[in-house]
Amino acid sequence: MGCGSAKPTQHNQNHKLQLKKSMRSALLIQRWYRQYVARLEMRRRCTWNIFQSIEYAGQQDQIKLYNFFGFLMDHFTPASSERNLISHIFRENEVFQDVEWEPYFCYKSIEVPDTYAGPHLTFPLTVSNITELVEAFKHKEQLHARFVLQLLGETWRLLRVLPNITEVSTCHSKEITICGDLHGHLEDLLLVFYKNGLPSVETPYVFNGDFVDRGKDSIEILLILFAFQLVYPNDVHLNRGNHEDHIVNLRYGFTKEVLGKYRLHGKKILKLLQKIFSWLPLATVIDQKVLILHGGISDTTDLKLIAKLERNRYVSALRPPKCRQAVKSKGPGGQYSDGEGDRYSAAGRRRVRSLTHSNPATARHELQRRSLQAYSIRTSPNVEEELRERRRWAGLSASYERIHDPISSDSDPDSGEVLETDAEEWKQIVDMLWSDPMLQDGCIPNEVRGGGCYWGPDVTQEVLNRHNLCLLIRSHECKQDGYEFCHNRKVLTIFSASNYYEVGSNRGAYIRLGPDLNPHVVQYQASRSTRELTLRQSVGRTERSALRALREQLFAHKSDLISAFEEYDPEHTGVISMERWAVATETVLHLGLPWRVLRSQLVGCSTQEGMINYNDWFRELALMDPNKELAHTGLLETMYRHHSNLETIFRIIDTDHSGLISFEEFRQTWKLLSSHLKMEISDKAISDLALSIDFNKDGSIDINEFMEAFRLVDCSHAQILDSINEGLTPDLQQPTSPS
Repeated sequence: MGCGSAKPTQHNQNHKLQLKKSMRSALLIQRWYRQYVARLEMRRRCTWNIFQSIEYAGQQDQIKLYNFFGFLMDHFTPASSERNLISHIFRENEVFQDVEWEPYFCYKSIEVPDTYAGPHLTFPLTVSNITELVEAFKHKEQLHARFVLQLLGETWRLLRVLPNITEVSTCHSKEITICGDLHGHLEDLLLVFYKNGLPSVETPYVFNGDFVDRGKDSIEILLILFAFQLVYPNDVHLNRGNHEDHIVNLRYGFTKEVLGKYRLHGKKILKLLQKIFSWLPLATVIDQKVLILHGGISDTTDLKLIAKLERNRYVSALRPPKCRQAVKSKGPGGQYSDGEGDRYSAAGRRRVRSLTHSNPATARHELQRRSLQAYSIRTSPNVEEELRERRRWAGLSASYERIHDPISSDSDPDSGEVLETDAEEWKQIVDMLWSDPMLQDGCIPNEVRGGGCYWGPDVTQEVLNRHNLCLLIRSHECKQDGYEFCHNRKVLTIFSASNYYEVGSNRGAYIRLGPDLNPHVVQYQASRSTRELTLRQSVGRTERSALRALREQLFAHKSDLISAFEEYDPEHTGVISMERWAVATETVLHLGLPWRVLRSQLVGCSTQEGMINYNDWFRELALMDPNKELAHTGLLETMYRHHSNLETIFRIIDTDHSGLISFEEFRQTWKLLSSHLKMEISDKAISDLALSIDFNKDGSIDINEFMEAFRLVDCSHAQILDSINEGLTPDLQQPTSPS
């Protein structure tokens, strides 16, 4: 009996021991998994910082370049050659009578050929028309230019009667859906419609700007949204974003897209869209409690002032509008304003020379890049010396040395007899389109983007309280999860373009808002291939893309980096410490990135015992240019570094939007860029470059071919590894460059 009772006890002890081992194993596995996920999250956040830093640096370059153009317009004579090259983009900001725009909306002379198999629109539009249109775009069909112009004309007429701030109400039977940035991602818009339903009386929508640029289907998104708004004007609402701006479109792809899809009538379509963008409402308010706008607010945001201003005057928010004294314009409320009236009197206005928030009381130390206002040209006694210096860099003729009085432009036929701006109105619009929230209290210049401001929780609370609001919904910033709350959940950022930086980089999201005004966020991923990837594969793919973009930045700044490295290497040994490598790299690129964390991904065999051979390191970047025969021109590094700026200038100079520029225009483009960069480029170097890329020897240069000829390519085999081992091992996560 006694022996028999001992067996169960031994069995229980063994069971407890086994259970203890199992629990210990489970804890070890759990700890390992948590560390594994934490490492992936760290890599994901680091990747995100790379993408965002490069994106914002590009936006600042865009604004700096436009500010330089504004400098030329304000100070160079009307007859000067470089001023004539760019003056037409500033004429877009003048106020014209509506009758002057009517010819651009004429579509009746455009015939639709019998061979056209795409959708046919009849006006007034019906739901079946839109359904046909959506299906056609889903299958990559194109809407004929006649119907595009007709649709844009009807949209323009509707937008003109809408207020600056749209008032929307919920009811107990429906929710309002709010979408953020789409940026030409048609697949995201179609997925939202699939999940949430097409816009209708029962399913109202607010689309919060940035419909265009970056993606390949921007014009299709616009046409779908405009069509729905025409059919459901009380249930589909569109807010303007900072990319609904013809100057921004020159750099980020929308201009190129329209001209590529509508070669014959693209110029007219773009002209109409400039006008339409200026008439888009600036904000939407739901139930008098929820404010929806694209960018954000500032400590001076005044919705009463915003509701009264003439939004159509701001064709581009990057520069204050110029008014012709004799021209009358019709505001959103139907009132006409005279250029000589009290509202636009010179006594009540001052000339603005920079974007908003030019005299901040505080500085944000972590912001490495300067805002546009910091780069604005000072109107001081030294302005003539500045102009002479810029002309010397550009190699311009001495015959154009006469400079305008910086305050008066009476003799300028392009800008009119009186240059007037309303500083406060312009500041309000720039802040609404360009600003971002920050964690700290206060309101300071947005020194990363170069426009608008950063505002803190105290500003949010003050503005909401002053206008009796409870929530601010905005977009403008890509978020990894498609949305983000901040400022004690009083600010909600929504971003609807999934895979924005790279496939798998982020989710998209939209908001459902019912009568209780409690936002319900719906997330999605438009790419089926991304949904099939594991977390490690998804992070690996995105990381490689980010590192590829970063390596291109490093390659484009090679000369400056070598100079910075040599300051720490006075004996020219070619070797510096990793710490000094990180400091020098940040000093040159100003991206605010954790270079020491990134060194394992960017620096390989060229390191030994905490030291780096920087000459070997540049060879390890595995980047080369596809035009080695052009290396003698000395322009390659400038070409790579200022690729986007150069393309922007090309497209500005290409006034007929033909995609072709002459040798002389090509020379003037480089001279304009050299003046902007304050660097000397010889005529011979420019001539050699032009001759080498005139492939068919017809004396003209195709802009698209030229830009493609100077894209960086990868001389490694990492792209093959990507396709075989998609994120399977860390060792294979080396960046590649696009071919």
